[in-house]
Amino acid sequence: MSERTAHPHSEEDSTPSLHFIEQVVVDDLASGKHKQIHTRFPPEPNGYLHIGHAKAICLSFGLAESHNGLVNLRFDDTNPEKESQEYVDAIRRDVSWLGYTWNGGEFYTSDHFDSLYAFATRLIENGKAYVDHQDAATMAEQKGSPTSPGTNSPHRDRSVEHNLQLFQEMKAGDHPDGHCVLRAKIDMGHPNMHMRDPIIYRIKRSHHQRTGDDWCIYPMYDFAHGQCDSLEGITHSLCTLEFEVHRPLYEWFIENLNIFPSRQIEFARLNLDHTIMSKRKLLRLVEEGHVDGWDDPRMPTISGLRRRGFTPQSIRTFCDRVGIAKRENVIDFSLLEWALREHLNRTAHRAMAVLDPIKLVIVNYPEGQSEELPSENNPEDPSAGHRMMPFGRNLWMERDDFKEEANKKWFRLAPGKTVRLKSAFIVRYVDHIKRADGRVEEVHVEYFPDSKSGSDNSGIKAKGTLHWVNASTAIDAEVRLYDRLFSDAAPDGHEGQDFTEFLNPNSLTVRSNCKLEPSLQQAQAGTPYQFTRLGYFSMDEEHSAQAGHPVWNRSVTLKDGWKG
Repeated sequence: MSERTAHPHSEEDSTPSLHFIEQVVVDDLASGKHKQIHTRFPPEPNGYLHIGHAKAICLSFGLAESHNGLVNLRFDDTNPEKESQEYVDAIRRDVSWLGYTWNGGEFYTSDHFDSLYAFATRLIENGKAYVDHQDAATMAEQKGSPTSPGTNSPHRDRSVEHNLQLFQEMKAGDHPDGHCVLRAKIDMGHPNMHMRDPIIYRIKRSHHQRTGDDWCIYPMYDFAHGQCDSLEGITHSLCTLEFEVHRPLYEWFIENLNIFPSRQIEFARLNLDHTIMSKRKLLRLVEEGHVDGWDDPRMPTISGLRRRGFTPQSIRTFCDRVGIAKRENVIDFSLLEWALREHLNRTAHRAMAVLDPIKLVIVNYPEGQSEELPSENNPEDPSAGHRMMPFGRNLWMERDDFKEEANKKWFRLAPGKTVRLKSAFIVRYVDHIKRADGRVEEVHVEYFPDSKSGSDNSGIKAKGTLHWVNASTAIDAEVRLYDRLFSDAAPDGHEGQDFTEFLNPNSLTVRSNCKLEPSLQQAQAGTPYQFTRLGYFSMDEEHSAQAGHPVWNRSVTLKDGWKG
């Protein structure tokens, strides 16, 4: 049974105690078992990394960083049909962007193909492996079930010499794909199904991105995993809980090959609500056109989160707050958004933007006159300074900030209402103009010259404050508002229903003809800003280039107002 984790602790939380994996590391160093810890992050280059991988990255790299250890980046490239250099490059980029370096080196399972072949040969020589010519369905049937033992293959007792010859023939390409496999000889009656003579090599004629056509046999992950850990001197091999049942096999290979005893330790994977974490399913979203690529800002990929405007610090904070546990749970997506808000509130510069503009005319402000008014860049950081905002008679305001009829609890513009314009003056409603279709086109107000922000002597009290943009200097832009990609908390948890049935039709809203303050003309793609009263936004370099004008992504709203 999984648990749901919702919102975080308060700012006053005490420093947490060591989680169970770090306690193992500390004890191993204290006892002298290891002079230095050495971890690894072993992604398979068959897709882009997602937020679940970020948790694993923060764990393996973070432990090494905290305890003066080493960490390897190792690409598990044993399935060339699904792997590509694009994925390798994306993985490197994501790990670096999160702020980590692989100080133990960069490796590939393919670096170890010769050694792995030698290990397999050693198992055959020791009577611990054999070549099996049965088809996959027959072998699966012979494995039995969790409650009944399997039966031995008729090829299980072939001589060592015959098995060596057949394995060499497999390597030489003398047999077609699927004709035979190499299996470890363990125990077909073992209660753990993974110990019932698992396949460790298969024939697969597929061009490899690094080794070309040198190999036509490839090791299975369960065989390559522990041996690569051992060859690289990995002291603590950290895996998610689904590999717990694989650990006896991991240890069997180490013991029977008499190699460096890396230790596998499992932890609970990250599960987010309203999200899927399967690379296979994420690939479907890309290939079927449900999203705009692996880095679509609605995707849970690290590249998608980066493009949306998430920061490395926010993701690392999120992973730290989620913690390392032995029990599966489901994390509220809002916790990830909270981590971003917390970081950007402290660091993001403020700016003003109007997403659904109508004209705001200050009827008693002189025609042709303009001035520049200072506005603070970040009230949380006085050192961020101020910028100058152009101000004049004609402004843009948000359509939602005006009502023709409003009650006493409405603190924005309406007949009879008075509001302050952010960093500017207090204004009072005068009139408004409608188009033929009944939509409001302009709102007219008068301002109080002695009510300027910072030197207000008017004595007028305005309960509401509105953002605005000067009409003559505004930048035209497109703004994309993102929501949950799925409308269901567990989109892949419904038997008989495909996860794509739960895609949120409102996950993307595109606003054109938005008006931004002129300082944003100098904004750099990926630099976060808080648009006053609207949320945190980041300019999208790719979409801006395609559209020929600035395109901004909303990273997160100012408050968690999402209702699922």
